[in-house]
Amino acid sequence: MKLPESLEKGVLIRRYKRFLADVRLDDGREVTAHCPNTGSMKGCQPEGGRVWLSVSDNPERKLPYTWELVEADTGQLALINTARPNAQAREAVASGRIPELADYPVCRAEVRYGEEKSRIDLHLSGHGEQPDAWVEVKNVTLCEDGIGYFPDAVTTRGQKHLRELMAMVRQGERAVLLFVVNHSAVREVRPADHIDPEYGRLLRQADKAGVALLAWQSGLGVEPGGGYGTLSLVQPLPVFLG
Repeated sequence: MKLPESLEKGVLIRRYKRFLADVRLDDGREVTAHCPNTGSMKGCQPEGGRVWLSVSDNPERKLPYTWELVEADTGQLALINTARPNAQAREAVASGRIPELADYPVCRAEVRYGEEKSRIDLHLSGHGEQPDAWVEVKNVTLCEDGIGYFPDAVTTRGQKHLRELMAMVRQGERAVLLFVVNHSAVREVRPADHIDPEYGRLLRQADKAGVALLAWQSGLGVEPGGGYGTLSLVQPLPVFLG
């Protein structure tokens, strides 16, 4: 898949107040872009690093620029827009690219479920032989020595999602946690016990309870001259729990 908007290239001046980033575009202009990422973005916000922004023509938007991609500390590309992984996952499911999630003709997004009043990222139904699949999607951008860690900050919301997925397994449904790896240097995925040990504990508990843990790497790229960003999921990666 490709980003629907063309990208403009620039250099990161700074990220601040979590949702704002000042960028110097290649034409010399300085703009403030929306940063659609609530995490720490560790390793993905190097001042002076190359960044790519999408541009909206919606006159109602206060900030027309959105930060999409960054050349991370490792020199590899990372996608920091957390609004994109669900679309990446949905496109991969629709194309049958992920074998474990193939042959589900119906895919719905943001379906309410669970005792803790959650919304599942993708609900798959209509399989001739398998129960419905409840798929939670997580964006992985924290890379250390080729290892992708999740989360990059303490996430009580992510902990809640793991409890909800385990509850679906107990009800006889399929529950899947799909790590969408949006960092080109990552070769495997592990829980970030050094950042959120409770998430790591619950992830191991979920694995034992029957929640399927999948990781797929995104083939990130930018067409020459800026152009459009490419985001399709291209290959599975191993998940190690240690």
